Amino acid sequence: MWPPPPLPPLPPRVPAARRLATSSLVLSARKFTDKHEWVTVENGVGTVGISNFAQEALGDVVYCSLPEIGTKLSQHDEFGALESVKAASELYSPLSGEVTEINAALADNPGLVNKSCYQDGKMSFLYFNNEYYLDSCYHKWLCNS
Repeated sequence: MWPPPPLPPLPPRVPAARRLATSSLVLSARKFTDKHEWVTVENGVGTVGISNFAQEALGDVVYCSLPEIGTKLSQHDEFGALESVKAASELYSPLSGEVTEINAALADNPGLVNKSCYQDGKMSFLYFNNEYYLDSCYHKWLCNS
């Protein structure tokens, strides 16, 4: 039949204040391991933390153990632990490097991991000088998982 029937009205738009504010640009800069650690690398320094999925699975984090500054780690080495009211979980280094800084605020307030796992709850910083290796390694992990 011509002309075609009119299209149904569009649903009302959700106000900007009610939209989920997860930035895919921010998440795309992070590389995630199969154990739910993440790393970002900028100027040879890797920042390490755990994923939102991991912190939700753990529940309320009550204790955080991190390595000492100067500790040399190989990829997949255990570098700390998180304890929650439900479980304990080891932390594994997503890359090889030397610990240059840790998030000391987690010692007094381990709940930052739950409140802001990608910002205030990040764990440590590693000196790392091979971003090509990082990209190829994480591409392999993502393809095999």
